[in-house]
Amino acid sequence: METKEVKQILETLSPIERKVLPYLQESIKKIEEKSGLDETSILRALSFLRNKKIVKLSEKIQKIIDLDVNGVLYKKKGLPERQLLTLLAEKKSLSLEEARKQSKLSDNEFKAALGALKKKALINLANNKIILEAKPEEISKKSLEEQFLESLPLELDKLKDEQKFAFESLKNRKKIILVEEKKEISVEITEIGKEILSQDLGKSGELIEKLTPEIIKNESWRGKKFRRYDILSPLPKISGGKRHFVSQAIDYGRKIWTEMGFQEMSGNLVQSSFWNFDALFTAQDHPAREIHDTFFINKESKLPDKKIVKEIKKAHEKGVEGSKGWQYSWQEKEAKKTLLRTHTTCLSAQTLAKLRNLKDKDKRGKFFAVGKCFRNETLDWKHGFEFNQTEGIVIDENANFKHLLGYLKEFAKKMGFKKVRFRPHYFPYTEPSLEGDVWDEERKQWVEVFAAGIFRPEVTEPLLGKAIPVLAWGPGFDRMIMNLFNIKDMRELYKNDLTQLREIKFLIK
Repeated sequence: METKEVKQILETLSPIERKVLPYLQESIKKIEEKSGLDETSILRALSFLRNKKIVKLSEKIQKIIDLDVNGVLYKKKGLPERQLLTLLAEKKSLSLEEARKQSKLSDNEFKAALGALKKKALINLANNKIILEAKPEEISKKSLEEQFLESLPLELDKLKDEQKFAFESLKNRKKIILVEEKKEISVEITEIGKEILSQDLGKSGELIEKLTPEIIKNESWRGKKFRRYDILSPLPKISGGKRHFVSQAIDYGRKIWTEMGFQEMSGNLVQSSFWNFDALFTAQDHPAREIHDTFFINKESKLPDKKIVKEIKKAHEKGVEGSKGWQYSWQEKEAKKTLLRTHTTCLSAQTLAKLRNLKDKDKRGKFFAVGKCFRNETLDWKHGFEFNQTEGIVIDENANFKHLLGYLKEFAKKMGFKKVRFRPHYFPYTEPSLEGDVWDEERKQWVEVFAAGIFRPEVTEPLLGKAIPVLAWGPGFDRMIMNLFNIKDMRELYKNDLTQLREIKFLIK
């Protein structure tokens, strides 16, 4: 008997729900075959039916181990260690170089094969040679790893002890196996669902889904009912577009500096060694200028005004009044090398040079920059080879070290850091110099953020034409961004995880 409740439910059923209803006791794969719907549509229909209390859904997640790209290849032609072992079974002994060539393994595969065979005591390494130690039966016997690959796919939770050993051995090797999560959905029909299934579902199929120009024109809507709108079912969450949180943080940093009376500096990511190093009194044999620290570009840069170049050369070779310089022969060729800037301090040097021809009383101001820099760093939670830095300089006859600390403390405070400390340090272009740390409460450790000081006369005199005090700093801005958004690993700043981008929140009001 059709009750009022059942009637209303029948009038809300969508086309995909009506297609799925007759096959609720089947597996998802069977429903897919019989209904003609794809898996996504079936899951959506089941979700709608659950909202109407027609079914109850339970979900079981299985972790399945299967072959990855290299695993498929190795299953056919053998693991690298099997290929090397087969070669050694014939040759008995080979030099490392010959073994690598004859096995036709890549460098990584060859290293992995050596490690695996050495670990199992099947080979010995002596005098740059590989010597076979395995017995004939050990060579012919399939390893646990080989047996494991042949048995895949397997459920992670149901592995036997020897399979667990093989899994641990293979999981960190490049693309041999992968672990995928598979969802298994079970459907239970409720009492109201059973009532719905006992009705003539064909009638509900005559309901009009939407009003179209054709229906209005031919008046085919007359005598028919429109399907009821289901206004209670939850809809997919729509995330509106917004700026990347790193861009938001950079804008926030700009706002802080401009509110403190600073003007913004800008410049190219690609710079000459002259502006990146020489103008900042960094000696041409300084380790920071080596290729292992800096990304160089195979192109020669042009040098600026000859007068500035001459003054920089003099500062390096002989110094300025009161200093001896670096006491070496400065080379234009070295200064013309092109690179990806390693800091935004090159923009400060260029800004000082622009003020050179002004009257002494006009050689003053406060300037800042926020921009990308590049260094050949090892990646970890607080280092990256691409990072943002915020630069600042204050040019003033009356500026002093106490003012410098004040600017740094104020900026750190506005960026949300309550605890700041400063330590003496050395930089080629500032004296006195300091490094500043902020306290990471969660990690319970100090994190280096600030690098600062007062520009040496060897920087200011050639660029400004006069040794005027210039306060300078260059905080690592990405580490500050991490604090603004409660991110614990710098690598998360640029991985563009959609869930993170939707949910991340700015922590400073």
